[in-house]
Amino acid sequence: MKISVEAVKELRKRTNIGIADCNKALLEMDGDMQKAIEFLKQRGAAIAEKKKDELVTEGVIETYVHHTKHIGALVELNCETDFVARTAEFKELAHDLAMQIAATSPRFVSSEEIPTDAEPEPQPVCLLSQPFIKDPTKTVQEVIAETIAKVGENIKVRRFARFELGADH
Repeated sequence: MKISVEAVKELRKRTNIGIADCNKALLEMDGDMQKAIEFLKQRGAAIAEKKKDELVTEGVIETYVHHTKHIGALVELNCETDFVARTAEFKELAHDLAMQIAATSPRFVSSEEIPTDAEPEPQPVCLLSQPFIKDPTKTVQEVIAETIAKVGENIKVRRFARFELGADH
């Protein structure tokens, strides 16, 4: 089956995955765009699962300050090598996560950090469980998994801090 250049471009636009991987996904799914998107999503999750135990000792600390200057956030995002830490994809992810933290006020990175005696719903309080502010059809964890698939290294949010002018929390 021959896949059109337009279909590959459309899939790349919708997933931000490389052209070769988009073409392969469309070929595997007989040209079905929705199935190709799901295929790429599952592939990203599988790659992220394989990489989850890789040591992450490099990375960046990224900041975001809202234009009002009343809310700001810091996030430490780690990866395996300094090479990946300098890539545009990694830097963009770090900035988006800092913006996510400023916008949504999570209290924990993941549900594993919630104290056993507390019973909050994980989605609003855990960064990784939240809908991604730039694409609410995905969780933050799914966006990180997509970036792991693109850069080929494990990526983890180590910690974050959120500041709000006049707030005592």
